[in-house]
Parts: sequence; structure tokens; C-alpha cells
Amino acid sequence: QVQLVESGGGLVQAGESLRLSCATSPTIFSLRTLGWYRQAPGKQRLLLASITTTDITFYTDSVTGRFTISRDNTKTTLYLQMNNLKPDDTAVYYCNTVTPPLPSWGQGTQVTVSS
Repeated sequence: QVQLVESGGGLVQAGESLRLSCATSPTIFSLRTLGWYRQAPGKQRLLLASITTTDITFYTDSVTGRFTISRDNTKTTLYLQMNNLKPDDTAVYYCNTVTPPLPSWGQGTQVTVSS
């Protein structure tokens, strides 16, 4: 079973930054487009950003210009740099493959942004 392990969340004030990390298997990392998702309380899980194996990136409008997705091939780690955080960014953040995501999700990492 492939593991997805997210880390780096925390409690910050609006305007501050966080960097999330995601570790997964080398096979998944090298073969699949990877993405960051988030799920706010009472809402569905949504894809925020993705990056292909050739470093082509995609962002939803809500995070464009504030979040940056990247991947470190030597560490097989996916990152999400989040700047200028807003209270609406409060959610549990997950990493997974894209189209389709793997059926088994990690535990996620909580990001809480206070105003």
C-alpha cells in the first residue's frame, strides 16, 4: 500500500507563510502527476495545485500567486509553499496523485490561519 505522509502544517496569523511537505514512494513520485488538496470543515476535498513529472504546474484561482508547488526528485518529496495565508485557507491539506488520486489518502496536515 502506497503511503502518503504530509507534514508542515500549523497555526499561523493571516499574512504569514508555511511550507508543507509530502513524502511518498519513489515509484509514485517518478511516474505520476502529484497534487495538493485541501478540505475545509463541512466542505468537500478540492485540488489546489498539481505538478507533472516534467514540472508543469497548475493552480486554482484561489491560490494562484500565493502558493507554489514543487518537487524534489532527489528526496522524492513534494512541497507546497504557502505565502500570504488567509483565514479561508484554514483546512486539512493532503497530497495525492492526480487523475485519479490513489484510493488511500494520508492523514493530512492541519493548517489554521487566524485573522
